[in-house]
Amino acid sequence: MSQPPGPPGPGAGPVLLRTKAELAAARPGLTAPVVLVPTMGALHAGHRALLRAARAHAGLTPENPETPGSPESPLGPGAGSVIVSIFVNPLQFRPGEDLDRYPRTLEADLAMCADEGVRAVFAPSGAEMYPGGRPGVTVDPGPMGQVFEGEFRPGFFGGVLTVVLKLFQLTRPDVAMFGEKDAQQLAMVRRMVSDLDLGLAVESAPIVRDADGLATSSRNRYLSAADRALALALPRALRAGQARAAAGSAAVLAAAREVLSAESGLAVDYVAVVDPRTFAVAGPGYTGPARIIAAVTAGRTRLIDNVPVALTAIP
Repeated sequence: MSQPPGPPGPGAGPVLLRTKAELAAARPGLTAPVVLVPTMGALHAGHRALLRAARAHAGLTPENPETPGSPESPLGPGAGSVIVSIFVNPLQFRPGEDLDRYPRTLEADLAMCADEGVRAVFAPSGAEMYPGGRPGVTVDPGPMGQVFEGEFRPGFFGGVLTVVLKLFQLTRPDVAMFGEKDAQQLAMVRRMVSDLDLGLAVESAPIVRDADGLATSSRNRYLSAADRALALALPRALRAGQARAAAGSAAVLAAAREVLSAESGLAVDYVAVVDPRTFAVAGPGYTGPARIIAAVTAGRTRLIDNVPVALTAIP
């Protein structure tokens, strides 16, 4: 019987872990702070930026991912470890969504992880993560999980939080990194960590955009040239809203809606201005940091995006 792989060695590239037993055997060799980057694979430029931010939180220099430097990590100096999870989580897909066609590019993903100094990649099967099928106990996302993405994708956040909690339990990270494109997901993970006293830091990395302004996404590869041209209304709308920040939330929302409504071929699920911590609507009189969030469908491809906006009191 083959033995599970041991801890990864420095400079060896990431060790690929397929089972929970292999992860448990490798985990003691990951030096602290351990930074987890949960993904569904099909890694792109946005993920690369996330991996580089994770490396900084692990206290590793950009020039040499194995060398301790002056870390941004709140946990102090030291050469830590970055671990990436790659798992297309069936719990967060509804019937008729793109679970079966979601891109799976493990070899390319491993190559990017090697380039970015990742120590281990945990890429389990569905049967490994859910050996008894759909779990009987899942995480209830609460009221925040019923609005916006939660309204248009019922059950989505319960699936997301359940798999994230399982990954936290299995990898035992000091820090978890998430991208800001999934802003509502980020807010909900932070709330779960706080409410359930999970004892880790949740950090984020800014959205990465392609040259035409579209936020990088694994689903962008579904877009035809015509669909992509249509989808560019999404970042344009968000920028238009940002430009009206001094006039208050109503003006921000009106400017974003005007751009989106001009594209008759674009199906808009929602556009809103929200408190980034609670995802409550930022109504009249709201001041402080906010997010303009939107979800649209171009062709058959559903896209989400958001931008920060600072709302000030209207004179």
